[in-house]
Amino acid sequence: MASYAAVLIFLLLGIGLVLVTFFTARLIRPSNPYKEKNQTYECGERPFGDSWVQFNNRFYIFALLFVIFDVEVVFLFPWAVAFNQLGLFALIEMVIFIVILVFGLVYAWKKGVLKWV
Repeated sequence: MASYAAVLIFLLLGIGLVLVTFFTARLIRPSNPYKEKNQTYECGERPFGDSWVQFNNRFYIFALLFVIFDVEVVFLFPWAVAFNQLGLFALIEMVIFIVILVFGLVYAWKKGVLKWV
């Protein structure tokens, strides 16, 4: 039960530290909202039109696919470093892993997600 109490204490201290920091920042910061400050920021350009612009869903899906495959490639590095000690079993596991990734890539390709229009 003592270990649970330690976790609870750390959890409460962490939440308390965040709340105290937010409260202190709210007391210290200057607050001067005006129309120019509340406008949508567009990389230094003058904003025009409505800020609710619909973006093509492809950008989001393409970025997610990149992140997924990038993270999966990170799993190959420890395997490559320890390849000599792991043996044939690890080689078979990595081949299965890469085949699953290739199936995912082929599926995305067939669905037309990778077409950049």
